[in-house]
Amino acid sequence: MGEGWQAVDDYIVDHLLGTDDALAATLANNRANGLPPIDVSAAQGKMLFLLAQLAGAKHILEIGTLGGYSTIWLARALPADGELVTLELDPHHAAVARENLERAGVSDKVDIRIGPAAQSLAALAGAPFDFVFIDADKEGNAHYVAEAIRLGRSGTTIIVDNVVREGGVLDADSDDERIIGTRALFEMLAADQRLDATAVQTVGAKKWDGFVLARVR
Repeated sequence: MGEGWQAVDDYIVDHLLGTDDALAATLANNRANGLPPIDVSAAQGKMLFLLAQLAGAKHILEIGTLGGYSTIWLARALPADGELVTLELDPHHAAVARENLERAGVSDKVDIRIGPAAQSLAALAGAPFDFVFIDADKEGNAHYVAEAIRLGRSGTTIIVDNVVREGGVLDADSDDERIIGTRALFEMLAADQRLDATAVQTVGAKKWDGFVLARVR
């Protein structure tokens, strides 16, 4: 079945996205620099782009830059005077991302901040973020969503990636910190009255996973 998922993703990309030299170069540069191949898929990247545009986002926060693949999609959704702040723990990843953002022509809209996300989030202030994409260490997801609420406003859109984990989210006895963190996220979402939220399962190039879609009330 996994081969079928990939084939359908390829069909979607061929018909609805086409080729994109900057994004292809980003993935190639990531591989050449030893970054893990855990970027969102092309179809998911286009979804982020469209969701950010639908939200009318002018200020975007991304938690987890990696090599900047999703960052490029989100930056492209911004208006001319928009800004994206992206947080990355690893200085090497951030350096590769800077190269990719420059090549894609969006570096002027992006502020990369290096260090533990919790510390970077605590230091953020200013205009509220309209759109937040969270794709970092899963152990911190509940905290990152709480910070997204604090740094957002009524109507802020929050997306959290990798929340199904091929069904692992159902395993209450798991000792996998990523699953423990994901389950803690769902408990937080269920209890926090400041959010309207759902989660959607996905299959495709990234196998079986899913994402949370939430809106600050």
